[in-house]
Amino acid sequence: MLRDKNLIPLSHQHQHALALCVRIDRASPVAGADLQEWQLEIARHFESEIRIHFATEEEVLFPATRKFRELTSVVEELISEHGELRVMFESAIDGKLSAEDLRTFANRLANHIRKEERHLFERLQQLMSPEDLTALGQKLNRALENVVPTCTVPNRKSQPRGAR
Repeated sequence: MLRDKNLIPLSHQHQHALALCVRIDRASPVAGADLQEWQLEIARHFESEIRIHFATEEEVLFPATRKFRELTSVVEELISEHGELRVMFESAIDGKLSAEDLRTFANRLANHIRKEERHLFERLQQLMSPEDLTALGQKLNRALENVVPTCTVPNRKSQPRGAR
């Protein structure tokens, strides 16, 4: 199903985060000497985009789903995953992720995004009226207006091995 235009800003941010996950996966196992650069990149991504993205989902998107009982469990899972991912982002900010933690982080973030896109967004598009989707889109746009889109250019140490 095509993504409704009102959810596209969140989907674009999902694409940015998935690109980071793919790069981490391709670079794994990350050498110990490169861990700090990867963690700095994750921290920059969190500060520039994901922190506001999570807050927008929790304050705007998820409350809009409350009237659809069938979405309650997936939203509860997503909120729980936000908490787990925040802990991992904070560990990256503090420089505490191991190479295995980095790979686990990328897998968890990618799975979380896919759950939002494939389950929540798809079903929400089917359940919400066009008018409700438009109203939701306006709220999302206001909440995301201060986000600077992340287009992270890998530094030498966070490039996939074959690209160095």
